[in-house]
Amino acid sequence: MPRNPSTGIYSKPAGTTPSVGQIIDPAPWNQLTSDLGNEITNSLPRDGSAPMVAPLKAAAGTSTGPGLGFASNPQTGIYLKGGGLLGFTQNGVDVAFDNDLVYAAKSGDYTALASDDNAVHRFTAAATLTLTAAATLGANWHYVVVADGGDVTIDPNASETIDGAAMLVVPNGYSAFLVCNGSAFFTNKVLTRLVAKADSSAVGSFVDGLMLSNNTGSPNTHIDFAAGSARSGSSFVSSASSITKRINGTWAAGTGNGAIDAGSVGASATYFAYALRKDADGTFDVVFSTSTTIGGVTTTLLSGYTIVKQIGVVLTDASSNIRQFIMYPRDEYTFVSPAKDAVNAAISTTSTLLALTVPNGVKVKAKLRFQFTSSATTNAALIHDPAQGTLAAGIGNDGGNFGAIQVASNYAIGSGDIWTNTSKQVRHVAGASGNVWVWTDGFHFPCGRTA
Repeated sequence: MPRNPSTGIYSKPAGTTPSVGQIIDPAPWNQLTSDLGNEITNSLPRDGSAPMVAPLKAAAGTSTGPGLGFASNPQTGIYLKGGGLLGFTQNGVDVAFDNDLVYAAKSGDYTALASDDNAVHRFTAAATLTLTAAATLGANWHYVVVADGGDVTIDPNASETIDGAAMLVVPNGYSAFLVCNGSAFFTNKVLTRLVAKADSSAVGSFVDGLMLSNNTGSPNTHIDFAAGSARSGSSFVSSASSITKRINGTWAAGTGNGAIDAGSVGASATYFAYALRKDADGTFDVVFSTSTTIGGVTTTLLSGYTIVKQIGVVLTDASSNIRQFIMYPRDEYTFVSPAKDAVNAAISTTSTLLALTVPNGVKVKAKLRFQFTSSATTNAALIHDPAQGTLAAGIGNDGGNFGAIQVASNYAIGSGDIWTNTSKQVRHVAGASGNVWVWTDGFHFPCGRTA
């Protein structure tokens, strides 16, 4: 057959181009007519009356000149893209089609790739999802994250952002839809609205966990905060892991960094710990301040953070070191070394204020042990809450909590949990003159822990 099957070009058989007066040889002319009949048969009828019997091979074409187009609109049709991909064009504009949705479960950290376009990944444990560079993933790349077993932290590449922030935390039980524009990442904001709604509709105030302790390696300057959560009304923050903050430095975000809101650490001072929530991603941090209230905390260094709730307190000694302590459930603190706040101090029938080693500026319930001696017999002493006013010691008056001395210059001992005033003071009084010793073992400072 004279048609070239590769190029489709038809060539007449030899001997079929006659000249005037030439006697026609029937053999080549019969071959020509046979070939023409075959080629007409093998051609596609314009009226569509017969189908193709082999694949139709179109030109590769372009988006503005597709290989398969239409007479009325030649710029609409099908063409071959680079890499052997099929392209569709309408009026010279490429038509995009989404990849098939692919589901996969992840049990740990993962890096999202270009091939994960239109994927749904369900994380069954706490994990970090690292995003490949936005330029590599390309514009229109999109991805769904489902946190179903722990919080998922989404960490864009280098300095790239997600919704303008350095990272995004998808809390356990939530999901997020991500889109790339080729240089940054965005979400549809559903997660943000859900979390904000959960916060705004919540009420109450509590601290769960977040227990304080002296850091093992640097107990004089560093405090460890256990995992936990805190809420005050509509403001909530949680931390799945412990963090460490140091008191001998001004505040900086992150574990191991400074924690004081302003100035430098002072001697014999009180520092209240406040839970912070980063506005961009809800992550947890802590700031220390001498202020007894959130309103008094210096916020110069805290841009982008919300102060959620007071969660604890630490004291420094005369050397500006943290006074070492043990913290127990329900906000109870015990000093590793009891503070001796009165040593052979005079006590009489005149009620007197006594300063203790406890937090300043707030009322706490001091854990006290005391000892009393007097040359007077049947003498007793009383230590009490200043809010009770001025009391008188003795069985005929307001009683005592030291015991009663029956032998002159003998000793009586006692103990008790006594509320202080906001100046760290309790009152003491005796039935007759004597001397007193007072040890402060620690204190109860309620921040809202129920366990």
